[in-house]
Amino acid sequence: MTVLTGSLQLGMMYGLLAMGVFISFRILNTPDLTAEGSFTLGVATSAMVTLAGAPFLGLLVAFLCGMAAGAITGLLQTKVGVHPILAGILTMSGLYTVNLAVMGASANVTLIGKETLYQRMFAALAPLPKDTVKLLVGLALAALLLGLLIWFFKTHVGLCIRATGNNEAMVRSSSINASAMKIIGLAVSNGCIALSGAIVAQYQGYADISSGIGILVVGLASVIIGEAVLGRRGVTLGLFSAIVGSVLYRFIISLALSTNVFPAYFLKLISAVIVGVALSIPTIKAALAKQRQRREGRRDA
Repeated sequence: MTVLTGSLQLGMMYGLLAMGVFISFRILNTPDLTAEGSFTLGVATSAMVTLAGAPFLGLLVAFLCGMAAGAITGLLQTKVGVHPILAGILTMSGLYTVNLAVMGASANVTLIGKETLYQRMFAALAPLPKDTVKLLVGLALAALLLGLLIWFFKTHVGLCIRATGNNEAMVRSSSINASAMKIIGLAVSNGCIALSGAIVAQYQGYADISSGIGILVVGLASVIIGEAVLGRRGVTLGLFSAIVGSVLYRFIISLALSTNVFPAYFLKLISAVIVGVALSIPTIKAALAKQRQRREGRRDA
């Protein structure tokens, strides 16, 4: 029961990260590596604003800072002509220094004894167990962001972003500013990623400069697992499947670590294996389908 509850709590929080990764990798069809820097930026800004006594404002500040980071990556790609992968690496590298500066040149910042978002919700929903409150907070934030993103990608700008990721040449020929659409899309993507980091910081009660290491693998794993379960049929289902995939990913990780077969430091390796297996599922399905067709052809012959 503890494994399931913990997986649901973390899955909802990291579901925001998964939705952000889905926007860049699936909707925009752009390999964006800014995630590791923007996630830590969300962690850092949320922690520092919370220390100042405004935990709810910390979430908004983190989202806006993440959007700024994504916009910089977009500008490097579209206005400077830097390759998408290299643009993400450059922004991510620069954000390491920015994150340290935000945290006052300290690699760790603790929130122990400070009033976080969760502390306020514990007081507001006092009769409920703390684990239930944590789950409700994560569920509410994930549902709110999911609803906002579904609405956004049905607006004119959202539809233009989707069209840019699908066929950029066609969009440019239609007199739509594809560069601006890429910048907005990457800004929204990294805003969601930073918001996930902001919630995680208040959930765990501290901020660490290395929080974002390997976080892109987590987001990709969530997206791929969600698509393997629910399929790839539209943006709305894709965003929802990212959250489902995040919960399933956390459950798989929790099961793997709770069996005591793998020590805690195997986490990154397990994550990489999960992503590798999930990525190979479409290829395996295609190979099995071909074998089936060959057998049916031999029978007909």
